[in-house]
Amino acid sequence: MKPAPTLPPLRETVRAHGLQASKALGQNFLFDEQLLDRIAALPGDLDGATVFEVGPGPGGLTRALLRAGAKVIAVERDDRCLPLLGELGDAFDGALTVIADDAMAIDADALAGRPYHIVANLPYNVGTALFTRWLEPAEWPPTWLSLTLMFQQEVAERIVAKVDTSAYGRLAVLAQWRSTPRIAMKVHRSAFTPPPKVMSAIVHVVPAEQPEGVKPAILSRLTAQGFGQRRKMLRQSLKGMAGAIEALEACGIKATRRAETVTVAEWVELARVLSK
Repeated sequence: MKPAPTLPPLRETVRAHGLQASKALGQNFLFDEQLLDRIAALPGDLDGATVFEVGPGPGGLTRALLRAGAKVIAVERDDRCLPLLGELGDAFDGALTVIADDAMAIDADALAGRPYHIVANLPYNVGTALFTRWLEPAEWPPTWLSLTLMFQQEVAERIVAKVDTSAYGRLAVLAQWRSTPRIAMKVHRSAFTPPPKVMSAIVHVVPAEQPEGVKPAILSRLTAQGFGQRRKMLRQSLKGMAGAIEALEACGIKATRRAETVTVAEWVELARVLSK
């Protein structure tokens, strides 16, 4: 791995460009290089690896990923950040590719062209939508090798939640039925500029083996129905999905139960019956 170029502190670069975090874009900047290096280390050895990053902002985490030897594809919709990222790409001799676009409109698989890691301090306003998209490809294992994502701590806890807890819901089922998520690190709100109102946490996810006979789209729809009215009994929340009530009976799951009492394995079994 080449030695990393010497760069001025990110805080100075941001100040020189007159850049401030945009509340409308859900931006909160991280300037602590040691913390950023710790985040970049979570996926493992990135030397020569491809990393897809969403919302790099001024490039704090991007710097850390490049220092780790990664080739980074960064998608940034804030035009104000593009000059800083352009300078960063020049400093790292072309190891950074910047796409000026909305990440919701981007096909990461097509951009990366090979197995890659996703590492991002996700903008709070699109984080969950992007995460569920990455969890739902029909082909499994996915092209991504791991997800290392910053969320509000409350969202992170929903991703790793256990059945029959207040945090358990559709996000937990989608994250756990064929992948293994864990909270890898908590980040205090004071680490950000400006500090957000809530604490943050980094979730690390790796693909696991997919249960046989289950169509991901069926599981996605089933959990959307079930948890969409989570306080209602399953016989009410699932009645809008053809065959779901019969599937409950076939799986021996009482229709008087509520969605948050149904384990991940039981949701998978229901989806398997409906996938036939």
